[in-house]
Amino acid sequence: MTGSCNVLISSAGRRVALMDLFRAALVDLELEGRVLATDMSPLSAAFHHADESFIVPRCTTDEFIPAMLELCERERVGLVVPTIDTELPALAAARDRFAQQGVAVAISGPETIAIGADKRLTHQWLVENGFPTVVQAEVADVVADPATWRFPAVVKPVRGSASIGVHRVRSAAELEGADGDVVVQGMAPGDEHTVDLFVDRNGAITTVVPRRRLEVRGGEVSKAVTVHHAELEALVTEIGATLPGARGALNVQVFVDGDDLAVIEINPRFGGGFPLSWEAGAMFPTWLVAEVTGRRCEVLPWREGVVMLRYDGALFVGAGDAGL
Repeated sequence: MTGSCNVLISSAGRRVALMDLFRAALVDLELEGRVLATDMSPLSAAFHHADESFIVPRCTTDEFIPAMLELCERERVGLVVPTIDTELPALAAARDRFAQQGVAVAISGPETIAIGADKRLTHQWLVENGFPTVVQAEVADVVADPATWRFPAVVKPVRGSASIGVHRVRSAAELEGADGDVVVQGMAPGDEHTVDLFVDRNGAITTVVPRRRLEVRGGEVSKAVTVHHAELEALVTEIGATLPGARGALNVQVFVDGDDLAVIEINPRFGGGFPLSWEAGAMFPTWLVAEVTGRRCEVLPWREGVVMLRYDGALFVGAGDAGL
């Protein structure tokens, strides 16, 4: 092997499968390298699956970025891969600071991160750019004029992920006294699709892969199948091209009901079900590492009809290693 690249999976959590894909990417590109992990707690499966792991401050604190910069310099990290929504704003804002140390962060620009993080901004951006989406309103507006709404509707936290805090309401009366910063969305008919897209360092969209959700557990897809859908792929390609500073791996949630499409979320990061797209031939980790190391690799067509059936696994460590 010639050349090397150490990859750091940030906020590694349960991302064991993603970690293995980056290991496979290093092998594919004939590179030496370690796959490292950071987390704020050692009670993380991927933390113990990594070649080496490090505890860092919570990603919402001022100490997070300095700790990550110091770690990347010390461990000769070439690529940082964020995995959770809450760390994206800090890493996007500090992307140039990492680049000055020769470290690439696989992340979009701050404006795209802000659009994906806030349901109000997401809806506003979709509407302003003419993309199809569901109706959305503030709780107070729905309660004041319930006749204009079709129930059931969906209540979502303005900032949230993994369907935490998302629930259905059957009437405006159920919205009265709603807690927290939430919005109300109309129910989108049809089948939900997660569409993975890759934007290279030049801003070109190389691959778009729709995954039709067959089953969801705990807010994350557990069963899905890759499907070709020309209109859906064209829509997500246009979204990726329009998002300001989109880079690397993103995914867009879209409901498909015959010829009607409705975008409900934009996630500027790897989705939990991404390993399905990899298995179908969308080699995002390989392409990211290739960009960092100056390698060239061919982008081949991905396969339709690949089914993912996720299952539970476990790692076993001593209590001391788990911080107990």
